[in-house]
Amino acid sequence: MNVTQLNDNTLVAMAAEQHNRKAFNELVVRYQSPIRRFFLNQTLGNKPLSDDLAQDTFVKAYLNIAKFRGGAAFSTWLYRIAYNVFYDYTRSNKQTEDLETMEVDRRNADISDTTVSLDIYEALNMLSSYERTCVTLQLMEGQPIDKIAEITGMAAGTVKSHLFRGKEKMTRYLKDNGYDRKR
Repeated sequence: MNVTQLNDNTLVAMAAEQHNRKAFNELVVRYQSPIRRFFLNQTLGNKPLSDDLAQDTFVKAYLNIAKFRGGAAFSTWLYRIAYNVFYDYTRSNKQTEDLETMEVDRRNADISDTTVSLDIYEALNMLSSYERTCVTLQLMEGQPIDKIAEITGMAAGTVKSHLFRGKEKMTRYLKDNGYDRKR
């Protein structure tokens, strides 16, 4: 049996009940890029930190795979873990990091050397952490509002408010930096 042809729930069952590492590895292969991209946007392009947070997410998912009940899609459950990993990280580093440290980290991060990427990260930096999470999950990960609400634990109306404010701030920032001009 080829694990690449199985659905997420079957792979989760195999990983949880049979401790099948190939099944879990297939889940990692399927979701590694989206989870890393989520963290890359949350950390404003800090690739090493994004990779570390993604690894923490998959370790926690592996250790807790037996707790997955299937009430939501596996991807939603995994994004919820990623969301919690990121907020645990930000809470634990809040007292030790200041804005200058974050700025140096961002400048030293291994990000794409294009102006557009830098401007997007700068626009994301203008948002509150909740706005950035909601905008990232919707616009960059393609998650619908109800899934964002499940992932973050926020009410759907709150998610909509964060999306509205976040998109407004990003639009204003990008327009101020020349992205509304016709070429």
